[in-house]
Amino acid sequence: MAAPESGEQVGGVREVKSAARTLELLELLAARRNRPARLRELSEALGMPRSSCYALLRTLAKYGWVRTDASGTLYGIGIRALLAGTTYLDTDPCVRIAKPVLDMLGEHLDETFHLGRLDGEDVVYLVTRASSQYLRPHSRVGRDLPAYSTALGKALLAELEPDQLDEHLPEKLTALTPHTLTDRPALLDDLAEIRERGYAVDREENSVGLQCFALPLRYTTPATDAISCSVPLTRLTPAREAEILTAMRRARETIEQAATSIET
Repeated sequence: MAAPESGEQVGGVREVKSAARTLELLELLAARRNRPARLRELSEALGMPRSSCYALLRTLAKYGWVRTDASGTLYGIGIRALLAGTTYLDTDPCVRIAKPVLDMLGEHLDETFHLGRLDGEDVVYLVTRASSQYLRPHSRVGRDLPAYSTALGKALLAELEPDQLDEHLPEKLTALTPHTLTDRPALLDDLAEIRERGYAVDREENSVGLQCFALPLRYTTPATDAISCSVPLTRLTPAREAEILTAMRRARETIEQAATSIET
């Protein structure tokens, strides 16, 4: 999610520039994932004087939010960011509700299931229950992907009014695979089909060889969370698709009922 411009009013209060710079730096390091950056790269990317960027990096490194290599010249996200993210997951009531339900789905169907949340132009993965037949080299929990390229994201985009879509779509839709919808009218047509069909489908638009199905969780309006199932095309049949969607609809009902009872 884009940070406010420097000096912009936030909730009627002028933002603190140093705090905004700190967040911009942490988000930049997080976005680079396993690619540590040098001071020059970071200062140029943020338009920040090198001396100011260095002082900020050293302060964050002191408190564990930034880590450096042995030479002290490469910077990456620190362990304190992990601890903060873990606390978010541990204290989110919807995550606590959805996780055991997705675990049961995984045990029953042995496919990979996710819970995701719409965040600006991206969908963030909050829960993943991996299939024993298809193991990724890393967990998706805490990672984000463009909403337009995933079944999770499209299920949530389809819940929005037309005038709300712009804040959740980039100006240019970049292809993640040869199958990603990068034409805006085609994407809008797909979202209309999702609304009519009642669930979203990602046909190798995010990962080649995988088809994903997603349903929005309507315990908020508009929905901000969704559940999905990823299935390798090699074992996807019409009967298997129907079985998965039936189980996911039941799971959605269970999650929505439990989440609604918490709210009330």
